[in-house]
Amino acid sequence: MNSRTLKRISSVRLKARSELKPEEWEQHHYYYDQNVVSCFKNQIERIDARNITREEFIEKYERPAKPVIIQHLIDDWPAFEKWTVEKLGRKYRNQRFKVGEDDDGKSVKLKMKYFLDYASNNHDDSPLYLFESSFGEHPKKKRLIDDYDVPEYFTEDLFQLVGEHRRPPYRWWCIGPQRSGTGIHIDPLGTSAWNALISGHKRWCIFPPSTPRELLKPTSSDSPKNKDEGITWFKVIYPRTQLSSWPKQYPCLEAVQYPGEVIFVPGGYWHVVLNMDLTVAVTQNFCSSVNFPTVWTRVVRSRPKMSKKFLERLKRRRPDLARLTEKIDVNGDTGPRSDTSSSSSSSSSADSSPDSTDESDTESKPTGNHQRSFEKGDESVVKKIRVSEQQ
Repeated sequence: MNSRTLKRISSVRLKARSELKPEEWEQHHYYYDQNVVSCFKNQIERIDARNITREEFIEKYERPAKPVIIQHLIDDWPAFEKWTVEKLGRKYRNQRFKVGEDDDGKSVKLKMKYFLDYASNNHDDSPLYLFESSFGEHPKKKRLIDDYDVPEYFTEDLFQLVGEHRRPPYRWWCIGPQRSGTGIHIDPLGTSAWNALISGHKRWCIFPPSTPRELLKPTSSDSPKNKDEGITWFKVIYPRTQLSSWPKQYPCLEAVQYPGEVIFVPGGYWHVVLNMDLTVAVTQNFCSSVNFPTVWTRVVRSRPKMSKKFLERLKRRRPDLARLTEKIDVNGDTGPRSDTSSSSSSSSSADSSPDSTDESDTESKPTGNHQRSFEKGDESVVKKIRVSEQQ
């Protein structure tokens, strides 16, 4: 790194992770441990989007809440040509992007030119992670939106009904250096997510919603200052998941995501991600007709004002779902609530703090089906709901 980069990185490190002394950023020497950024398992099903329609995807994967990696879904995105490190470095050279949060929850930002220099030359155990959620609101950074389209399978997003200014944070554009990542978490408000990888490789581990929190979360005794980091999870918790003593009812689904692939993570599933090399990706959380019962329950509990506006818009645009809200038991158990990593790596859930903080639970509760928050006897109502086109 050049001297200017070093100066700015020193300042950003102090703001983003004030608990760490300068020498503690490299104390575990993970830079020299290639095992942690290696993975030879592919336990998540892969499908070819050219052979599966949107309706088939919903019935085979979204409705049964089945994680899946999708190939050939985003082949025509301009991002593959425009989001190379070289082109991003030129086009957004002096634009400042979020790489963490300070102790007051304010964004810590860094110019692209300094971040890219750092990303390719650092030896940090858990490097800073560029995870930008507000790019759509910036006059220059919003040009990133022109480089991709929401994949066909995920075009229904009911939160669009409440408007951009009211809805929770939902999309993130990210560049992750090797060893950066997101700690183990569940996405906020019961939303599902898709993550599209443009370049690099990501290591994923996914667990059922019923998996107890205490099995998955590193503690302060495991790593006093790094318990929320993705790499800490892979060093401390992952080996336990591979033991014969690990409960069989909470299987670890592990896979590598390759460039051009999109991974679908159903609402309620625990997941942790590690960047195996320098990655560029975009990810979004969404509420569809399928996960609406769970999302509605969470919205009513944690964002009551938004829920009123949401219902008002549903009555006009989706009266079928508005009627369904009358049958949903908002006090019922919908499974484990969103759990946010407070990691400086800025996971998507951590960036949704207004909701996820309200929802955070002290323990996860096993459930039979995390999407069934409605009263018994209403299953047929939900099964008849078909995903409408994007409003």
